[in-house]
Amino acid sequence: MSDTSETSETSETSATPDAAESTETAESSETAATDAPQEPEREPDPVRDALVAELQQALGDGFVESHIIAGKDLWVRVDASAWLGTATELKASGFTFFSFLSAIDWMPSPYGKGEEDPTVESAPRATAITQGYAGGETRFQVFARLVDLSRRLGVTLKADVPEDTMAVDSWSRLYAGANWHEREAHEMFGISFTGHPDLRNLYLPGEFEGHPLRKDFPLLARMIKPWPGIVDVEPLPPEEPGDDEAGTSDESQGGEASAGDDVNGSDAPGEGSASDEPDAARGGSEADEHSQPAHATSTAGEDVNGADAPGEGSASDEPDASAGEAEASQT
Repeated sequence: MSDTSETSETSETSATPDAAESTETAESSETAATDAPQEPEREPDPVRDALVAELQQALGDGFVESHIIAGKDLWVRVDASAWLGTATELKASGFTFFSFLSAIDWMPSPYGKGEEDPTVESAPRATAITQGYAGGETRFQVFARLVDLSRRLGVTLKADVPEDTMAVDSWSRLYAGANWHEREAHEMFGISFTGHPDLRNLYLPGEFEGHPLRKDFPLLARMIKPWPGIVDVEPLPPEEPGDDEAGTSDESQGGEASAGDDVNGSDAPGEGSASDEPDAARGGSEADEHSQPAHATSTAGEDVNGADAPGEGSASDEPDASAGEAEASQT
């Protein structure tokens, strides 16, 4: 009996630490879940929420994820197998305006940014691939923009490009404008569009090797010399101490002198004649009023100074001449 009791006590003692550890693990998990940052609740957007619900119902497993900024925009990621079906569904529901189609390479460039100086040693570059809105699982994605003009509602569609096939279905038969957009994406990223009638290059020669918009495409010009924007910028000459103070004092003195000239009554260039004209006219008119008889001031042919206007003096002088002749004949 004693051996049995000792055995049971030993088993209980050995089981107790395991139970305690499991309890502590559960408590720590609950604490971590509680302390984890929670995303703020999104504002409701009835129009875009309804569109997402319609796509989820129509596409089923082809619908992957969505991202809504309430009152602004909508992103929807679908499976590559549902790429064409999603466009077909949206066009039937009113999204008849095709805006653009392109691709993106989410891999960080192994050569760094274009504005970095290749002759200067840089810090280790990040290699993790991080996709944008609505997430992603592959390095390459295709994305396109469709708009319902009647509702003024737009949506950006995204799809992960399978790395084994590097191909998705073409939209060229559904939206004619997608034809050359897909040609450009094929040329620059190496993505094929199944069903496209003619995937010839738009910009580069047909025999050109490589795809220039891939992040691992080597831009040899940037690897050999710095970005031209850095080379072309010349540094400003160093400023000597005291230059700013001397220039400021000279400018202030010059400004005060010119202002003082105006206050003291000296005329600024080109302004004296305009300011003096009213005084001259006023002085002339006052002199005329005192020196000329009353009937002369109302004569139509005379100017302000009392001089006859050209061609009008003879008409105004005729009454005086005839009066003189009459006086002479009477005498």
